[in-house]
Amino acid sequence: MLALIGLDATSVPLLREMVAEGSLPALAGLVERGRWIGLDSPARHFAAGSFWTLYTGLPVGDHGIYYPFQWSPWEQRLRVVHDLPQPESVWERLARSGRRCLVVDPYEAVPPRGVEGLAVSGCQFRNRVVLPRWSRGDARGIAVGESPSIDEVFGQPSAAGLLKMRRGLLGAPERAAVLVSRYLAQGPVDLLWVGFPSVHLGGHWFWDLSTLAEGTAAGDARVLAGTLRDLYRDCDRALGRVIASLPDDADVIVHSALGMGPNTSLADLLPDMLSAVLAGDPSERSNGAGGALWRIRSAVPTDLRARVAGLLPQRLALELTVRMELRGVDWATTVAFASPGDFHGHVRLNVRGRERDGIVDPSDVDRLLSELSSGLRTFRDESGAPVVAAIDRATDVAGGAGEADRLPDLVVTWADRPANHVRTLRSDRFGTVTRHGSGSGRSGNHTSEAWALVVPGGRSAITARAESAQLAAVAATAVELLAPGEHALPGAPLLHA
Repeated sequence: MLALIGLDATSVPLLREMVAEGSLPALAGLVERGRWIGLDSPARHFAAGSFWTLYTGLPVGDHGIYYPFQWSPWEQRLRVVHDLPQPESVWERLARSGRRCLVVDPYEAVPPRGVEGLAVSGCQFRNRVVLPRWSRGDARGIAVGESPSIDEVFGQPSAAGLLKMRRGLLGAPERAAVLVSRYLAQGPVDLLWVGFPSVHLGGHWFWDLSTLAEGTAAGDARVLAGTLRDLYRDCDRALGRVIASLPDDADVIVHSALGMGPNTSLADLLPDMLSAVLAGDPSERSNGAGGALWRIRSAVPTDLRARVAGLLPQRLALELTVRMELRGVDWATTVAFASPGDFHGHVRLNVRGRERDGIVDPSDVDRLLSELSSGLRTFRDESGAPVVAAIDRATDVAGGAGEADRLPDLVVTWADRPANHVRTLRSDRFGTVTRHGSGSGRSGNHTSEAWALVVPGGRSAITARAESAQLAAVAATAVELLAPGEHALPGAPLLHA
């Protein structure tokens, strides 16, 4: 049996600190028995794309998924990524070989087209974007109770809203541990894949208190300030229960596809930055294509939007979100636009022959991308420091090629500085851009610090001798150990029989 356990989007420094102080005994026990391996992750340029590389073993250029809301060039519109063609997950590959799998709460995944065993989402909590409720396969009458609904609403958070989120996240990992232990008690599986997404969502909103409004009660602030550590301890208890339910000879890989740190993103400012560069003259600038939803978020209070969204059916809420992102864009005159992102910035050209209503001549693409890159780099924050660390062409960094047309043309990496208090950006060439509202309201956001803790169970050995490997190696390991007759995945496995 192979157990793949996700402690998703963790801070490695915080993990190590808590292991050293004895706060994470289950993880500490695995560290003593296994090897910690750093993973090269697509999160360096495509944070959300790292999940599908984890699930499929494919580079982003071959699976084409980089964000929950993606551009559909043949329709000239945004779509919920679940409605677009999906690559084959490793548990779908294993189903063809008759291998039984138990898959619990894979982040941003979709229902499998076929599975031997059971796959469920929304067991620990429900989130309409990253963890919608679904199940496939044989549940054998197992139930762990109703999970809370925890949806993110971008904008400045309230103490009451964060306290409610805290209550929903604490205890969530235990529901997954109970499901795993009950299911395994009824019979063996070949692959266990379980994620603990509370540390991911918690890292976004409880990294620090920098986004809270002034005047928050001291008692509330003290509780909220300790939430992230509480969530890590909560996951460690559930991890211990899952490990205790495994066979003695099970191979275990605990993994994180990406990391967490202070929020450095200015993605909400990118549409107006792009509009300024395209206009050239600040007096002729219009609202940036791709910024409509950020302007709505800044105008309507967060708590009110949360109440309205909670009344809408999940499907309708998602469709309204994607419709509002590029609301009012005139495609007959739009050369480039900012496609959605909450960490990296994404820029796409409206290319003739690629987009349904494209107007950019393909021969002008290289020149235009160079000009946009140069222009965006001229922006600085109130301190005078540059806000853009790097701008890369997606085709240069994604790897693979089969789904490259689904990716943005440019990926903007922001300077490595907390950005929540940035209010204006200025370019000597293109003028001033002012932030609408508070941005996402997240205090934490992603880093590319991915890792795997590999613990052989007795019938396998660690393959990797170096201190690093590719994130795709996790899926490759599952295929290598459990379905060697399948077509091998490109990544080198972390374990061999």
